[in-house]
Amino acid sequence: MEGYYRVSDTYFIQREFCPACRSTGSRELYSKSFAEPPISDYLEDFYSPQGGVEFDYLQDARYILDECPHCGLVYQHLIPDDRLMVKLYEEWISPEKVFSMEVKNRDITYYERIASEVRMIISHFQLTPSRLEVLDFGMGWGEWCRMAQAYGCSVFGTELSQTRIAYAKTFGIPILGHNEMSERQFDFINTEQVFEHLPNPLATFQYLCNSLKPDGVIKISVPNGWDIKRRLAIMDWTAAKGSKNSLNPVAPLEHINCFTHRAIVKMAEISGYEPVKVRVRLPLNSAVLNFTGREVVRPYLHKLRTLKPGPKKTTYLFFQRRKESGPA
Repeated sequence: MEGYYRVSDTYFIQREFCPACRSTGSRELYSKSFAEPPISDYLEDFYSPQGGVEFDYLQDARYILDECPHCGLVYQHLIPDDRLMVKLYEEWISPEKVFSMEVKNRDITYYERIASEVRMIISHFQLTPSRLEVLDFGMGWGEWCRMAQAYGCSVFGTELSQTRIAYAKTFGIPILGHNEMSERQFDFINTEQVFEHLPNPLATFQYLCNSLKPDGVIKISVPNGWDIKRRLAIMDWTAAKGSKNSLNPVAPLEHINCFTHRAIVKMAEISGYEPVKVRVRLPLNSAVLNFTGREVVRPYLHKLRTLKPGPKKTTYLFFQRRKESGPA
């Protein structure tokens, strides 16, 4: 990849420009060896229950956070190469353990949120579900695909983990390879907690947009890093995910991109896309959906509330091609 090169004798690749806007001149916010506290302590505590971390793969590499002055993205300067990515997501994070600890223990609220979002998307397009083609990019265990499938949408998924792919296939979810996506055009592309993990989010966004229909919509939902510099000043790696001081948006190795509202919008703007409001529109021509607008959005109010003016703007966004722009 242009602007990326391997760090000698390590399992890491170095990024030489902002992966969201391709700007140069980023400044370093933080630097620490992966093999030294507090980073080593965090990695040990976080990965031990899921599978375990092997520090031999992290020797002579540093956890470095850079900030882009143009779009505000905070990103990890050194990122795992393909070999370490496989080790990380298939061994240090054991799919079997994750399934047992997390997937089997999802409560009803988790599924209500997915169902509410799917209903909201269907109502936005004002089409019967069977006429909608949707893609879940980075589908994980396929819960979103299964929900959209249950509502009657034509569903496809993509995923790197072979374990998760095999599981999704048991529910009849068609899986697309990277090259196969370009052969289809979708009404909606879902990306839920994906872009924070991507080595090159701008290129991925543009690639996905090439598979959208002219009026298609793409969703990006990522951890919100709006005040990450305040949290880094406190440096509490034990702070629980979702808490005020949580450093989850810059989790070493995994969350290699820490987005703010501004960074996501800038990435989309470069690609010829702009935010779009996905609204509940009633009544529909189809009688499939019989609910009130508030019932649709209630499970997502915790995200929608962040749309109000102020420093903490949402990182749960929908985008559509700008009317005056050409193909992405």
